[in-house]
Amino acid sequence: MIIAFIGDVVGKTGRRAVAYAAPRLRERHRAELIIANAENSAGGFGINPTGIAEMEAAGVAFFTTGNHVWDKREGIPLLESKDNLIRPANYPASPGRGAAVVPNTGGRVAVLNVQGRVFMPPLDCPFRTVDRLIESLPATVKIIVVDFHGEATSEKIAMGYYLDGRVSMVIGTHTHVPTRDARVFPGGTGYVTDVGMTGANDSILGVRKEDVIERFLTMRPTRFEVARDDVRCDYVVAEVDDETGKVRRFEHHQLTLED
Repeated sequence: MIIAFIGDVVGKTGRRAVAYAAPRLRERHRAELIIANAENSAGGFGINPTGIAEMEAAGVAFFTTGNHVWDKREGIPLLESKDNLIRPANYPASPGRGAAVVPNTGGRVAVLNVQGRVFMPPLDCPFRTVDRLIESLPATVKIIVVDFHGEATSEKIAMGYYLDGRVSMVIGTHTHVPTRDARVFPGGTGYVTDVGMTGANDSILGVRKEDVIERFLTMRPTRFEVARDDVRCDYVVAEVDDETGKVRRFEHHQLTLED
């Protein structure tokens, strides 16, 4: 099975990039399943029904999130109503789920979502949380994709090695900056520290440069607006053995809207 994972989608610009990229992922890579991190897809912060519907129409089958999933009030009910949308599992007593079997995969594919604790809120332990999630999956699941939403590279790499051989992929999200370390670990787990971002490259993490610089200069609250120029989509593609769940090929790519 060939699976593509699209990096953090930022606002309307990012959703436009998804609409452009998704059919090309199916054509160029023969992607059978497209997953995207959607936590910034609504105006740069949070999720909403319109944004999720747009990306579904483009061909995204499943969505992970992160710490910004709570930023839009209208998005929180989606965590309960959508069977293809999850949030970090180690948030205590929160709406939604942190793991799900992907619809229309015959029960073969599951996606897990956890959030790191280094330089992040002090949530439940992501390592022990993943252990519990894996144990709870039905026996039909052969392919497991983990979105580890975290700040610290050391914590993400530790999770990759911790899960090597037990899951198909550990994909780092959150920093919006792609890392050049996509690889397959010895146990057959595809790993990347951060897949990157889908949005305006001429920006600071998808936001207009002047807005972020003003915040740093003044240390006062500043309205952040989504940037629009030099739009790109960061993603990884994995070829996964259907029976063993081991990754045969794992690559990072960046697509510009002009490609």
